[in-house]
Formats: sequence, structure tokens, C-alpha cells
Amino acid sequence: MKLKAYFSVATAAVVASAVSASTMPEPINTTINEVEVVPEVIEVAPVETVERWVLPSASYTEIKVLNALQDRGIEDRNAIATVMGNIKQESKFNANICEGGARISYHHCRSGGYGLIQWTSINRYRGLGLHANRIGLDPSTTDAQVSFLFTEQQWKRIEPSLKSNGMSIGYYMGKTYYWLGWGIHGNRTIYAHQYASRLTSVEVPVT
Repeated sequence: MKLKAYFSVATAAVVASAVSASTMPEPINTTINEVEVVPEVIEVAPVETVERWVLPSASYTEIKVLNALQDRGIEDRNAIATVMGNIKQESKFNANICEGGARISYHHCRSGGYGLIQWTSINRYRGLGLHANRIGLDPSTTDAQVSFLFTEQQWKRIEPSLKSNGMSIGYYMGKTYYWLGWGIHGNRTIYAHQYASRLTSVEVPVT
């Protein structure tokens, strides 16, 4: 009887050991898997640009006229330079100048031409004042005069020719006579060539 009991106890021990081994949880794998980080690709849309002429060391009024001409669709270097050369001859790009050189307001210029292109005839002189009043600006200012310039029939008559690209300064100069009716040529062609040599083409973003 004792021998049987012995084997029973031993057998029980083996069974218990087997059960214990089968029910123990497997070791937890604590190794952290490496995660591959893929950088986000952000597509940047290409910036649309347009070619424009700029004038290094230009005055405020020169820049104003240069940009206004290009906004009107005048793209040729010589055409732009010719207009700029004529304005320099007429007023040295001073908006508040009366013929003879006095720097005074529009209402105090009693005789001769006035402003950027020396508006002289009574109808054109009064036209500047009426236009400035209509848009709420002082007729002595660059902004008022540049705005008025493009409304005149004299300008509208030559603008299509200025939009014809590839012509010489001499060609464009001949057209500007019908705009300004200048009696004295002066240095306007020299000035036009100077502007043509200074104008620089750049690419600017389209706004």
C-alpha cells in the first residue's frame, strides 16, 4: 500500500508540472518594431510670371509712367523709351511745373503749358482740371495727370502705333508728334535713346 501511494504522489507531481508548464503565458516580446517614416511631399504650384521693364534709379514719377504704359499693353522697349523721352523733354517728369520752370499748383499756372506733357491749349488744360475733379484728385499730381493722359483723343490716336512692336525710336518719335504737337524737338530723341539703354527686362509674378 505504501508503494502504491508513493507512485500516486509521484504521478500527481508529474501531472501538476505538465499542467503548470502548459498554462504559463509565453514571454512577451518587448522588442519595438522600427516604423519607417515617409516624409510628406507638398506640391508647390509653379508661379506664373510675366516680363516687365524696370528702370534702375528711377524717380517716383518715372516709375509711375513706366508701369502705366505697360499696363496699357505697350511692351516694346523703344516705344516706351520714346514716350519717356518726350515727357522728360516737356517737364523733366515734374507734374507741378508751369511753362518756364515755375513749380506751382495747377490753378496758379496762368499762361503756357502745365504738367508732365505741358498741356497748353485751353481745352486740354481745362480737361485736366475737370478730369482730376471727377476722380477726386489734385490736377497738380502725377496720379491725376497720368490718368488724364490716357483719356485724351491725341493719345488714343497714337496708342495703336505704340503697341506695334519692333519699330525704331525714330518711328515712334514721329507718332508722338501727333500726341504732343511739339514745335521744338530739343533733346527728346537723345533722352529716348538713354531710356532705351537703361530699361531692363525682368520676370515678375502675376498678381
